[in-house]
Amino acid sequence: MKVFLTGATGFVGHHVARALADDGAKLRLLVRKTSNLATLEGIGGDTHVGDLARPETYAPALAGCDAVVHVAADYRLWIRDPQAMYRANVDGTRDLLRLAREAGVKRVVYTSSVATMHFRRDGMVINEDTPVTLADMVGHYKRSKFMAEQQAIAAAADGQQVIILNPTTPIGPNDSKPTPTGRIFVDFLNGRFPAYMDTGLNLVDVAEVARAHVLALTKGQSGHRYILGGENLSFKQILDKMAAITGLPSPNLKIPFAVAATYAFFEEWITGRIRGREPRATLEEVRMGRKKMYASSAHAQAELGFRILPVNPAMVAAIDWFRAHGYAPPA
Repeated sequence: MKVFLTGATGFVGHHVARALADDGAKLRLLVRKTSNLATLEGIGGDTHVGDLARPETYAPALAGCDAVVHVAADYRLWIRDPQAMYRANVDGTRDLLRLAREAGVKRVVYTSSVATMHFRRDGMVINEDTPVTLADMVGHYKRSKFMAEQQAIAAAADGQQVIILNPTTPIGPNDSKPTPTGRIFVDFLNGRFPAYMDTGLNLVDVAEVARAHVLALTKGQSGHRYILGGENLSFKQILDKMAAITGLPSPNLKIPFAVAATYAFFEEWITGRIRGREPRATLEEVRMGRKKMYASSAHAQAELGFRILPVNPAMVAAIDWFRAHGYAPPA
């Protein structure tokens, strides 16, 4: 099977590329001129330089492909120009789906996000059938991913073979950017977590997320959404697990929403707007943190053969990788 893959130099995309290559897929990898190709070392495949924001740059590379796996996304919780995020996530997805149809590509796997789901403050575990609207989305990242997912759902309704995957919070090695989730680990390892908010996440091993992409190519049902999750954990439980792995102290001070929001407000203004650097905390993060992002992966288990794995090995792998690559002091 020849697969056109976007996002292969990113965190999740790197693991997806490796999983597809190990499964025998012939890969055609979309990369930008500025992409760090070191992350593709040891992964077979042809690279094609292009830009999702300019469809004409990659359209020829779709010829002869059996499938598209679209992992690339602008995943930031703070951005100076929000329209750039909508162009990448929404317009980029719409254009890629259209070009895949025109090229006769039989199947598309679209990597969405659990961020498109409607979570609650009371910690109720949600699934793909939990009602949700655009009004439930907090911040530009969530809104752009929701709108992009709607493009995929509409394409499937019109007859295109599109499978939608919704990873929760992937963790593991090779998070080189790092992602907002990876920064939680890096900040903890560097002693920059004096306090925590009363929130919760679902952590999932990135390697199992990648394996699910391979499974989706043959087992996924068009138009279906599949949550790919692991363990539902409070933020305090996550910090305690990192403490148990590393021997570093876990914070015991829980801060209220108002305090966290005030800190994030000044971080955005001083660090973001005045100094022009990415703030350590954003209002979007704090607002998202008011809800516990607990989810069920039963649908993916039943139809894809997805596995819910213990999260500790992935946490250990992430911590070891960050330490080995200079993001944090060695053990």
